[in-house]
Amino acid sequence: MSATACYHLSSSNEDTKLDPEGVYKTLGYLTLDFSRPGKPTDNAFIESLNGRLRAECLNAHWFTSLDEMRQICEDWRRDYNEVRPHSAIGNKPPISLMNGSGTYGPP
Repeated sequence: MSATACYHLSSSNEDTKLDPEGVYKTLGYLTLDFSRPGKPTDNAFIESLNGRLRAECLNAHWFTSLDEMRQICEDWRRDYNEVRPHSAIGNKPPISLMNGSGTYGPP
């Protein structure tokens, strides 16, 4: 059985911290998948998350310090992943997909 590693790159600078060379060295294969500039539907899931984060967290608060911003964003992330139900996975929080070994499993 053959497998492929896909490394998605957007046209923004957000991916500069990722290391495709390291992925290739580890796995021995790599497929690059570029999203097209101005085409947010190429990665609709992350665009949805970005929109929710922006609307519900970043635009809703006036941060007075970097530490305050980190704490508020961490609180939002925990609520989003551990408390809030998601309709795409049967109105359960994403953390419910974790099995006992700490790895993700099917819903």
